[in-house]
Amino acid sequence: MHLWPGAGGVRIAGDSWGDPAGPLVILQHGGGQTRHAWKGAGETLGAAGYFAVAFDARGHGDSDWAPDGQYGQDVMVEDLESVVAALGNRRPVLVGASMGGGTSLVAVGEDRVDATALVLVDVGPHIEAEGVGKIQAFMTRKPEGFDSLDEVADAIASYQPHRTRPRNVAGLAKNVRLGADGKYHWHWDPRFRAGRQVMDKRRERLEACSRNLSLPTLLVRGGLSDLLSEEGAQTFLSLCPHSEYVNVTGAGHMVAGDRNDVFAHAVIEFLKRKVPVGGSPVHPAHVTHPHHEGPPGDIVDVP
Repeated sequence: MHLWPGAGGVRIAGDSWGDPAGPLVILQHGGGQTRHAWKGAGETLGAAGYFAVAFDARGHGDSDWAPDGQYGQDVMVEDLESVVAALGNRRPVLVGASMGGGTSLVAVGEDRVDATALVLVDVGPHIEAEGVGKIQAFMTRKPEGFDSLDEVADAIASYQPHRTRPRNVAGLAKNVRLGADGKYHWHWDPRFRAGRQVMDKRRERLEACSRNLSLPTLLVRGGLSDLLSEEGAQTFLSLCPHSEYVNVTGAGHMVAGDRNDVFAHAVIEFLKRKVPVGGSPVHPAHVTHPHHEGPPGDIVDVP
């Protein structure tokens, strides 16, 4: 596990796979998830010669909770800028799912991060209110905590009925934290949901960012997604007509988790054409925020 300095001193926890000399690919998860959602994709990217890095957003997983309880899009972009700086200001490929995709889209669309390519996973300016409502209901389920990992598995299964419920629930421990009350709680700051942005303003901002894109861009949609509809995907493609599109049948909103084999293949096929391993050197990004410069993050040995 790596630890990097984020905005305002918040520590950002991350994992990495592959050769550090390979093209940098930064993976950002969705709201309420952790970096572990990218494990399969990170391993596949690393095996293909890329240097994949996934990090927990502030308030999620092993990253620090924001002291002021602020989790808006701008501070998330600042954290991304800080991680890029800690990794040597190399121009990254940005891969973002849901919330992480919004962060990536704003970072590139508002010229905050100089990326080589952008991959958006089941996210766009236009998303479905019904899908948002289901996610919110899932995230607020059992605020008092779960009595066991079996209860956690039941909650996930009810939200993702298309997935097979795991027989061994021990692996779910990384998605929750065991509180002093002896109950399992989701591994994110409950204040995270309190500051989410107004949907209309979100849509306007992401539309503007989509129009500004000029780098190689890939949109990946889960064919079963109730958050990004086919119409929503086509709207993004009209805003960014040079972008490519992959629809992963049999996958819901959590595309990489549902069909990592198809997802990773689609992303690697795209990257081999746009940011190939062993291609032209990727020069360091232009540093617009000198105060974010610093040495690579400390590496912490964890079990």
